[in-house]
Amino acid sequence: MQKIKILVAMHKAYSLPGENIYAPIQVGGVRIPGMENALRDDTGENISAKNKYYCEMTALYWAWKNLDADCIGLVHYRRYFAGKRFALRKESRIANRSQIEEALEKAPVILPQKRNYWIETTYSQYAHAHHKKDMDLVRSILEERYPEYVRAFDDVMERTAGHRFNMFIMRRDLLDHYCTWLFDVLDRAERQINLSEYDEYNKRVFGFLSERLLDVWVETNHISYTEMPVVFMESQHWLKKGMAFIERKFRKNWT
Repeated sequence: MQKIKILVAMHKAYSLPGENIYAPIQVGGVRIPGMENALRDDTGENISAKNKYYCEMTALYWAWKNLDADCIGLVHYRRYFAGKRFALRKESRIANRSQIEEALEKAPVILPQKRNYWIETTYSQYAHAHHKKDMDLVRSILEERYPEYVRAFDDVMERTAGHRFNMFIMRRDLLDHYCTWLFDVLDRAERQINLSEYDEYNKRVFGFLSERLLDVWVETNHISYTEMPVVFMESQHWLKKGMAFIERKFRKNWT
């Protein structure tokens, strides 16, 4: 039986799945009351101090450097892979070990079903929601450091759909390859981005960039994957989200 560990990135107390494949990890060096036995991203080799800028990617970095498992995954305390599309209780939809193992038999990587923006490309959505100069910077880093990734980057940026949320489960060797590439790109971008100019939301830039770079890595390396639905554990305000999305699209002051 494969040793599968799926990290659940957390910064506050929250109910957790009962399956032992799920391992809560407290991110950003926080201490969550009642979770003294949870993993922490500020132990071992880590970038916990950068959580404000890297979001849940500090948990991924910790797993890459410190976790021993055949397959490693990353989810969020409010967002999981779903083994069932419908159930009376959302908790019942969270994928269990057998469902994860079945998906991994099809491919060595599990990704969430693609999110489609319909009227926005990946690039234009990022430009409207964040600072497009950061995505342009990433492309220039790829041109200089990883030119073989540029074609996939351009293709991904032109599409309206992509895998989001920084959610995945991967075979260990593939995760090593992904993290080696990803954190080198992010580190090079970090050296050139002045975070003091950003508001608190956009200081999470490296988490936002990571979301768009996953597909670039997958496509460049011809990674075989299977998709699973996502279950969000809380109510989503779709009207509010939709209005904000439209407002951003027609805002003129791209930077």
